[in-house]
Amino acid sequence: MVSLSFFEKVMKKEDNVNLDEFLNTLDQVEEETYENADALVKPLDLNTDVDAEAVIREVKQGNLVLANIADLNKRNKAKLKELLGRIKSEVKAMDGDMAGISAERILVTPSKVKIIKKK
Repeated sequence: MVSLSFFEKVMKKEDNVNLDEFLNTLDQVEEETYENADALVKPLDLNTDVDAEAVIREVKQGNLVLANIADLNKRNKAKLKELLGRIKSEVKAMDGDMAGISAERILVTPSKVKIIKKK
């Protein structure tokens, strides 16, 4: 869930906004409660079978997963292909969706959340 302060910072028209500082602080964790959120976007690393199961579990719970595949893609492409195949079959069975959004990340969504894929 993106906080309202994030949008206020983005939408605020100030000439003295330090863009580098703003972008560098986006990943900082603010103390927030997520109890009112219907779904979360969870960043996870995908390196092992356990990580693949975590991705599947989160999607089953209705969350979106932004999986980092960069390390495994460099080390073991065969294992990456195996894990992505397992995730894809599980997600398809639950009517979810999955797409590569960069060479380093994939997006996995639960049912009722579809990804528009451009050709």
